[in-house]
Amino acid sequence: MVAESSSIDNTPNVVEAQRPVYEPKYDDSVNVSPLKNHMIAFLGEFFGTFIFLWVAFVIAQIANQDPTIPDKGSDPMQLIMISFGFGFGVMMGVFMFFRVSGGNLNPAVTLTLVLAQAVPPIRGLFMMVAQMIAGMAAAGAASAMTPGPIAFTNGLGGGASKARGVFLEAFGTCILCLTVLMMAVEKSRATFMAPFVIGISLFLGHLICVYYTGAGLNPARSFGPCVAARSFPVYHWIYWVGPILGSVIAFAIWKIFKILKYETCNPGQDSDA
Repeated sequence: MVAESSSIDNTPNVVEAQRPVYEPKYDDSVNVSPLKNHMIAFLGEFFGTFIFLWVAFVIAQIANQDPTIPDKGSDPMQLIMISFGFGFGVMMGVFMFFRVSGGNLNPAVTLTLVLAQAVPPIRGLFMMVAQMIAGMAAAGAASAMTPGPIAFTNGLGGGASKARGVFLEAFGTCILCLTVLMMAVEKSRATFMAPFVIGISLFLGHLICVYYTGAGLNPARSFGPCVAARSFPVYHWIYWVGPILGSVIAFAIWKIFKILKYETCNPGQDSDA
C-alpha cells in the first residue's frame, strides 16, 4: 500500500477549487432576446405547473373515490392522501423547474414575487398565463385519463361560509407565499432546502383547508377543474380573492421585516462558526 503524499495541499482555497462546477456555460457574445427568456419562463411554468397539478389531480380523484368516506365529518386518511399529492407534487415541480423559471407554479406566488420585485411585471404576466393554461390542461388530462365524474374541483364544506372560505384560502396562501419569500427570495444557507419547505407549507395548507374549502390556494388549481367540469360554483370568486389577499399579506409581512432590516436582530446565522 502506498501512503498518501504529505505534500497534498488541503487548504480551503485548493479544496474549493477541486469541487465540480455545475454552473452552465454561457457564451457572452450571444445577445439573448428578452422575449426569448420570457418564452423560456412561460414554458418552464407551463410544464412545471402541468406536471404538479396533473399528479395532484389524479391523486385527489383516487382519494375521493374511497367508498368508506363518511357522509358527514372529515376522513383523516383522505385528507392526508390529498395533502401528500399536492405537497409532494409542488415539491417535485419546483425542484425540476426552479432553474428554468423559478418554479412558481402558482399565480398567487408569482404575484408576491412581482410585488417584491423579484420577478419583473412582464415576466410575471407571461408566467401567470402559462400557469392558468397549464391548470386547464392538467385538469382536462386528469379527467380524460380517469373514469367517472371529476372529483377534484374545489367546493365549500364542513359548514364553512363564503367569508370563512375567503380567509381560510387567504391564510393558507399567505403561509405558502411567505415561505417562498423567506426561503427562496431571501438567500441563505438554507435556500437549497426551499423546495422541501415549500412542499411542506402546501401540505399543511391542504390539511387545514381541504375539509372546508377544498384547498384552492392557487387560482390555476381552482380554475382548471371548473373549466374541465364545465361548472363553476357561484362562490368561485373566493378562490381568487382569497389567494390574492394572502399573496398581498405575505408580501406585507416580508416588507415589514425588510424595512426593519431583520438581519441585525439575529446575525451570524450563515457563518461557519
